[in-house]
Amino acid sequence: MSRAAVRTRAGVRRASAAVAVGAAAVLLLTACGGQDGSAAQTTPGQNVPVATAGSGTPAVGSTGQTVAALDRSVPQRVTIPSIGVSSTLETLRQNAEGAMTTPKDPDLAGWYEPGPTPGSQGPAVIAGHVTWNGANAVFKKLKTMQAGDTVDVVREDGKKVTFTVDRVEEYSKAEFPTLEVYKNLDYAGLRLITCGGDFDADRHYYPNNVVVFATMTAVA
Repeated sequence: MSRAAVRTRAGVRRASAAVAVGAAAVLLLTACGGQDGSAAQTTPGQNVPVATAGSGTPAVGSTGQTVAALDRSVPQRVTIPSIGVSSTLETLRQNAEGAMTTPKDPDLAGWYEPGPTPGSQGPAVIAGHVTWNGANAVFKKLKTMQAGDTVDVVREDGKKVTFTVDRVEEYSKAEFPTLEVYKNLDYAGLRLITCGGDFDADRHYYPNNVVVFATMTAVA
């Protein structure tokens, strides 16, 4: 194959990826789940370049620690000491429009099943409601988390993986940085997601998303 052909194919792949990300970003503007519009309003989407599960790759996040990624194993429970959360995990999938479903129980967080499992290579996603019919829900205090806080996830294989928070961000849903949040990683990462901003009672809608970025730093 000629160099020109290689360059052409590479250009096509880059363009296709850009279109896929753009299409997924449109899904972020669909109606929020939950009775009061408080569910996490963000969707990895099938076409966004989200990392799939892997093993044996060292995880190097902003914490500077290195922990080898694990094989895929379904998460059972998430514990976040700094905000008093301990929740079993619902399984979240995609609806007919390709958007991520949200937890049915406002007191429970949910793991996005099409993506990586916590501890395997890539950005695993756990989402939860911030409020539900005016009452506080599981991720009400998520936006108060800080760099250095820890998140523990117990997996079906019996391992407990610990993530250390790198940073906490809040984004407008209208300008949600899909690629930044869901892009491929060469380590085991975690994204905790809920809604943010001031609740619009007339529209039953939160305008923002809170995203916690974390890196796996221990396995027990």
